[in-house]
Amino acid sequence: MRTRPIFRSVLLLAIAGGLSSAHALTQEELVARIQAAGYAQVSDIKSTAEGITAKAVKNGKAVTLVVDSSGQVKERN
Repeated sequence: MRTRPIFRSVLLLAIAGGLSSAHALTQEELVARIQAAGYAQVSDIKSTAEGITAKAVKNGKAVTLVVDSSGQVKERN
């Protein structure tokens, strides 16, 4: 039967591509990642089409952040 090799291939692709995504992070892990990038007062976390967005403060300035599918934290312009 061919389903076993196909299933194995799909499973390997899912593991290789999906485990590092921002959507796989818990809220606590996401906040920790944002704080590790130098931000404080993380709030208003939402999942959007562009990634996970959040509000935070860095150097006394309020910013909106996007955490993309690879887990990169970026300020939204």
